Amino acid sequence: MDLDNQLKFGHLLLYERECRICGEIKNLVDGFYRTRKDRGPVAASYSYECKECTKKRVKKHSNIWEYPDW
Repeated sequence: MDLDNQLKFGHLLLYERECRICGEIKNLVDGFYRTRKDRGPVAASYSYECKECTKKRVKKHSNIWEYPDW
């Protein structure tokens, strides 16, 4: 059992971060995507854009190509 890694990850559960897009304060682990998996369980490995804003951005900019109606 790796107790050191569990304590580091458990400490992240208490962090909160403000989304740069909507300005809401959310839990770091539940509200933000992890962008740098190779850095380990640190706050810097999570994005500054919340999950909801990321989903809205991706949906807005997704170009779904369809066959033209000839």
